[in-house]
Amino acid sequence: MSSPQILVLGAVAGSTILLGLPLARVRQPDPRLQAALSALATGILVFLLWDVLANGLEPVENALDASDWGVFAGRAALMGGGFVLGMMGLVYYDRWVRNRRRSPLVGPGAAAVDEFATRSWYETLSPARQLALLIAVGIGLHNFGEGLAIGQSAAAGEISLALTLIIGFGLHNATEGFGIAGPMCGELDRPSWGFLGLLGLIAGGPTFIGTVVGQAWVSEALSVAFFGVAAGSILFVVIQLMNVNRRFGYATLVSWMLVAGIVLGFATDFVLEAVAG
Repeated sequence: MSSPQILVLGAVAGSTILLGLPLARVRQPDPRLQAALSALATGILVFLLWDVLANGLEPVENALDASDWGVFAGRAALMGGGFVLGMMGLVYYDRWVRNRRRSPLVGPGAAAVDEFATRSWYETLSPARQLALLIAVGIGLHNFGEGLAIGQSAAAGEISLALTLIIGFGLHNATEGFGIAGPMCGELDRPSWGFLGLLGLIAGGPTFIGTVVGQAWVSEALSVAFFGVAAGSILFVVIQLMNVNRRFGYATLVSWMLVAGIVLGFATDFVLEAVAG
């Protein structure tokens, strides 16, 4: 199979995330449906957090098992540094946005300032859309790592493995679309198709980019660093979603759907492992 064909299939694997996004345009759903979708999204992200950590730590543990202390130290630093960057970067950005909202827009003796003009595009979004955007970013970082795996398998001549990864990651991405749509489901002002397409591009596009990079340049250090950043950012989003789920008040429903999201994530992972043999 040629390189262009692998790249096209990598793009297809990323595009399946679009399948779940139309749920965000459902008008006035039952609050229990909103709670269920939010909890399902949380469960999927909890699985992705496990998946990212497992993939990122594997090269670190391999270096440790081989007693290659220099490589171990370098990879551990990349994983840990990426995790801190992904987690705390979003924490500080979220705090900065909150502080801007609380700060006065008009100073002593200053002319009135147009509130909309002083806000960034991110700040003009509703809280639900901001959370959906953060979910898309976290998933996109995760999917870049998946794309690297596809590209590196193809570059090594392991075409059957690359095809298996494309199928498996495509299944994963199809479920991740529900995770992005969950926070926005039921908003009175429905998100536009253009905004949903942007979220799909942010979350799914990195699969294609990772495939391109992986075919051209094999770097385990790069994979470890991106998995670290992805893990940190996904953990931040999981914490935000947990707060949202608590406010719904349907403790039993939320718990079951959280479990369902985790099971769904592992189920698609098991399908990938079974096909890979």
